[in-house]
Amino acid sequence: MPNTLKLAAAAIAAGLALSACSSDTPDESSSDGGGMMEFPEGSTMAQLAEAGTITIGTKFDQPLFGLKAPSGNPEGFDVEIGKIIAEELGIPADEIKWIETVSANREPFIEAGDVDMVIATYTINDKRKDLISFAGPYYLAGQALMTLSTTNDIAGPDDLSGKKVCSVEGSTPAQNIADNYPDAELSLFAAYTDCLEPLRNGQVDVVTTDNVILAGYVAESDGEFKVVGEPFTEEPYGIGVTREDTEFRNWVNDVLEEIFADGRWLAAWKATAGTVLPDPAVPTVDRYEVG
Repeated sequence: MPNTLKLAAAAIAAGLALSACSSDTPDESSSDGGGMMEFPEGSTMAQLAEAGTITIGTKFDQPLFGLKAPSGNPEGFDVEIGKIIAEELGIPADEIKWIETVSANREPFIEAGDVDMVIATYTINDKRKDLISFAGPYYLAGQALMTLSTTNDIAGPDDLSGKKVCSVEGSTPAQNIADNYPDAELSLFAAYTDCLEPLRNGQVDVVTTDNVILAGYVAESDGEFKVVGEPFTEEPYGIGVTREDTEFRNWVNDVLEEIFADGRWLAAWKATAGTVLPDPAVPTVDRYEVG
């Protein structure tokens, strides 16, 4: 966890115990889903509950999942999942510190302790598991393609030969294009929004990332963009935490399974991405062993 939490915990633990826990024991916090919850002493859960704040990395440029609102805070499905997890720790939404986390800095932020977790359309894969650990998945997406609405010669990834394809550094969609469609001309930026103007002015022919992210851009484009073809990969979204903190990861998995069952997950979806996209199937949490 960030060093600031460790410094703050001792100073505010007593006050938080009264307001967030209704108990004098520092390793307990309340949960709307099940009353009193007890956290093992010294665990990440106990430290966060005692501090009364949590730092979450998310995207600020992805409609429906993580988009910075006029208030300065992000909104979307990923954000709502973060709020639910914080609530399970007794932490209110206004005590969450949101850190903009682009694809390329997700693992570095977790490894450095700059964030307590990352919820940022974050695909679980084996390469990333070597560096950090994942709870989830909490959503199953798939890579897709977005073009101008007037484009008619791209219907799927097999049409990318000789085309200029825009994606983001450090993303699995970009790596997939580089590995499997080498005849495409790949342009990489820091954020997917950086691809939108090049698509408009013809500098690139297509933007690729997960279908749900592209759906958000299409919904905001007033008919300017379209998603073509069907998803051609599987992208299970997970919640990134430090690789060694199995206890925290298992607890987050417990929370996910609880909200899958009690309706909070679907309610978060319907209030955000579900305003544009159909209701998804409930994922199955993968409680893999860290090697």
